[in-house]
Amino acid sequence: MTYIRGVGPRIAALLEARGIRIAEDLLYHLPFRYEDRQHPRELTQLKTGEMASVIGEIRSAGLVRTPRQSLFEIVLAQGTLTMKCVWFNGAYLQGRLRAGQQIALFGRIEASRSSRNLKMIQPQFELLPEDGSDAITRLLEVGRITPVYESLGGPQLASRWQRRVIFQLLDSIRSQVPECLPQAILQRNGLPARERALAETHFPPDGIAVADLEAASTPAQKRLIFEELFFLELGLELKRRRTREQQGIAFQTTDATRQAIREILPFHPTAAQKRALGEIVADMREPHPMRRLLQGDVGSGKTIVALQAIVVAMENGCQAALMAPTEILATQHYLAARKLLARSSRNYRIALLTGSLDADAKRALRGQLQRGEIHLVIGTHALIEENVSFHRLGLVVVDEQHRFGVMQRFRLMKKPTDAEPDVLVMTATPIPRTLALTLYGDLDTSVLDALPPGRTPIVTRRVAGERAAEVWDFVRTQVAAGHQAYIVYPIIEGNRDDQQELDFAHDPEENPATASTPGPGLRSAKGPVTRPSLKAQHSQPTPAKPRSRRKSAPLFVTQTAPRPELRSATEMYDQLRNGALQGLRVGLLHGRLNADEKDVVMRRYQRGEIDVLVSTTVIEVGVDVPNASVMVVDHAERFGLAQLHQLRGRVGRGSARSYCILMTGNRVSPEAEQRLEAMVATQNGFELAELDLRMRGPGEFFGTRQAGMPGFRVVNLLRDRELLELARQEAARFVRSPDPEIPEAERRCVWEHLKQSWQRRYGLMEAG
Repeated sequence: MTYIRGVGPRIAALLEARGIRIAEDLLYHLPFRYEDRQHPRELTQLKTGEMASVIGEIRSAGLVRTPRQSLFEIVLAQGTLTMKCVWFNGAYLQGRLRAGQQIALFGRIEASRSSRNLKMIQPQFELLPEDGSDAITRLLEVGRITPVYESLGGPQLASRWQRRVIFQLLDSIRSQVPECLPQAILQRNGLPARERALAETHFPPDGIAVADLEAASTPAQKRLIFEELFFLELGLELKRRRTREQQGIAFQTTDATRQAIREILPFHPTAAQKRALGEIVADMREPHPMRRLLQGDVGSGKTIVALQAIVVAMENGCQAALMAPTEILATQHYLAARKLLARSSRNYRIALLTGSLDADAKRALRGQLQRGEIHLVIGTHALIEENVSFHRLGLVVVDEQHRFGVMQRFRLMKKPTDAEPDVLVMTATPIPRTLALTLYGDLDTSVLDALPPGRTPIVTRRVAGERAAEVWDFVRTQVAAGHQAYIVYPIIEGNRDDQQELDFAHDPEENPATASTPGPGLRSAKGPVTRPSLKAQHSQPTPAKPRSRRKSAPLFVTQTAPRPELRSATEMYDQLRNGALQGLRVGLLHGRLNADEKDVVMRRYQRGEIDVLVSTTVIEVGVDVPNASVMVVDHAERFGLAQLHQLRGRVGRGSARSYCILMTGNRVSPEAEQRLEAMVATQNGFELAELDLRMRGPGEFFGTRQAGMPGFRVVNLLRDRELLELARQEAARFVRSPDPEIPEAERRCVWEHLKQSWQRRYGLMEAG
């Protein structure tokens, strides 16, 4: 980087801290929006509520102090017309913005209470060059569509600095930018050369519409999006090809195998289960390792399909391993598998390996695994410890894969064995196709799109927390009828903000001070979700907003009144068992209990010794109690859509009519309204997943970066679905059937670029 004009050692260090290490990284740090400074908006053209760019002269500027805070105000002038602009806590602008300066502003136009004029609150701004500025600065700042960049760290690396350095960099490497895509692919899809695409994305030529730039639909932008997707899909296609080249186990399916499967089935499988098992078994017969994703909605019967595949492996003299993300889920899988396998005439030996086992028990279990005395082991991440080895591992099943790091799945696959084991990845989080093609693009996919017989629809209702007494009466009624209930809270206790259960969906309205709203340009939003402080929520109650209600027969009458605090699991456990639910057997489960305590509580609940289980989201995934008919989620507005759907899936697992009651607090944001309305409207997990993806964006769809989602520089998966499909087709064609129109030299360039780019940015594989 220090060889770029304007970048010395100090600046290079700042850039490297932001992931910009070479010139290519800087060129792919693209504008996140554009301002039309060719034809500045006149103040007379502005309308309340719109986002607009305005250029004018600062008529006056100064700090205005109020009892609560300091405001910095300027009066922007265009001739005799003026508009006020305000920045809260804007003392840092004093001395920086002065009367007489030319300034460009971008923000939302709002009505002013004190006058008929309009105003801007917290606009983004840039000071424009003075008449004495050099020609390059004036060229890049005014009289054109101007790119606006995310800051790279402080005023010294702001948009103006980036424009100048990138402009000079592009000028210095003119006709020297290496092309990484074959000409035949570019011509076939009407895409420009790489150098032209970079230049026109940074500095759009005359005649380009700002709306097209903001929609990332110009040919230059499409070229860069396609390029990134093409190399991603090419890498995934290469992984698929290399998997097919590896030595696996060609499992046999005989009449004896089919009889062994029939013996363990507790019910007649659905058509979807039969189809999925057929796809899995077909893969298992192949001599190369299976890599398959089995996804389905909550309660669609993925586990029984996986268990049938496990029987195939065991009938072929191989061991199988099933890895679950929590001890509760691993224990439940173990109990369910042991019950089903007990139906078999075979003598299958099954074991449970979790971190809570004592050292002697672990040592003995590891020895049995190594000697092949155990056919199926079910466990948590304890399975991937280095001292765990197998006699002949043939099948690995990973449940709720998105809760494991990518490398954890690889480590279990690479356990010492004669051949690569088959791998079946399961997830109960339905994944929209665009995410499946990227997150699980190296896997073939089977989908369970039907529920097993006996599952009844779950009645979902939303109620205000003020009517909680009616909810508890309803719970008592259900328990009196012989059923059980869950009551889920977002936090364990009090004003704590370090609790693992917290996985609230991010609503900017809940914390406007930390919310970030990127522009609609080329770059996609990235970075961690900023969650509001619980202490702030407790100390600053907000009046309730009117909420629209769905016109359906309500389970409860609802009203709204403000209430200041979040209810927590431990506090409500004490209140309920000594109050509204007194006389019922109430249990408590949360993440701070140790593994043995959790196990005792869950076993008692499963045996029916607990009527009502007060819990946090530790019961979100996998817990199966067919007698539970009521799920109450308190402060439902605080939960993400995927979480709510998973929690609802804990009931309705038996034949009794089941209910999901979403109780809300006193403040519900528009985003939370949308989530709650969707939960009431549909039980289709795939529809909810699509909505969740649209609301949260790909980077936060799973609520964690460890899911393995690539860190895209250009791509936005919601916007670029069509280009993703196109890139996938072209990548598959490039790998599988060499195009005679593509010279060998261009093919070598593609593979070399893939190797360098993939290794440097993802580091998970070697291209060749």
